[in-house]
Amino acid sequence: MIRRFIALLFLTLAAALIHAQPSLPPNFQAKTIHSPAGADIFVRWGGTGPVVLLVHGYAENSDSWAPLAVDLMKDHTVVVPDLRGIGRSSKPADGYDKKTQAKDMRAVVSALGYDKTSVVAHDIGNMVAYAYAATYPDKVERLVVMDAPIPGIDPWNEILLNPGVWHFNFHGPDAERLVAGRERIYFDRIWNDFTADPAQPDEATRNFFAATYAQPGGMRAGFAQFTAFSQDAKDNKVFEQTKLTMPVMAVGGEKSFGPLQAVIMRHVATNVQEEVVAGSGHWLMEEKPAYTVALIRKFLDGPVVVHSANATGD
Repeated sequence: MIRRFIALLFLTLAAALIHAQPSLPPNFQAKTIHSPAGADIFVRWGGTGPVVLLVHGYAENSDSWAPLAVDLMKDHTVVVPDLRGIGRSSKPADGYDKKTQAKDMRAVVSALGYDKTSVVAHDIGNMVAYAYAATYPDKVERLVVMDAPIPGIDPWNEILLNPGVWHFNFHGPDAERLVAGRERIYFDRIWNDFTADPAQPDEATRNFFAATYAQPGGMRAGFAQFTAFSQDAKDNKVFEQTKLTMPVMAVGGEKSFGPLQAVIMRHVATNVQEEVVAGSGHWLMEEKPAYTVALIRKFLDGPVVVHSANATGD
């Protein structure tokens, strides 16, 4: 009877964990760091070993990295900031171009006493991570980008014609008024459009992230990420003239960007490893966390492999 009770209790706790909102490890340290570029960036960090900077995307915040952070902290130092305007970072009126946000990331890394890092990014985070790697190429040892375009980098113009990216042009005061109090409805459309699994992100995760953006100024700041795309495209055209030389892993969800992620990155980098996560849409940390974490760890910890710029896969 006692064993049965314990078994039921274990199953109940396991179910609760499965449906809990995402959260970074509670033993991570936390602080807010002032960026000279004009923002106060909230960051959490923990673990020991080689430093890895994790840069989250839109419709999420730094807690989205929970599965990866839990794994990497065993033998890496994991640095996980909220981008300006998102989560517990400040929401300034401007500075949402990705070149400026790269300066935010550099301020965080430097303030914590680190220098060179690997960088792992997803969604909007890809754009910030690319600007970071292009601005500080000697500070990035390895780069992982997952499932998102880079403004101005081919096939950017074709991507903009896809009705699925309607949200790229949905911003401004009227959009803020339409979404106010309806943040969950707005984000549900984005989460549903880009997932291969209708159950992911789950309810707890959706509620958590929607509430994050419902904070005062949250949607204005979120929309500003897209308003900056035209400036990002101009900046990236300049960055593109000097190719990244550090190892890059370009990861696409099979039901989302797939091999296109590597196509994009081969325009801007000379050593690109292509990976496609079978059965996943855009939300890799929610849809296929175990596989994606293993993929990233193998890339970060494995020997450097040179991939031909004309490679079509691995």
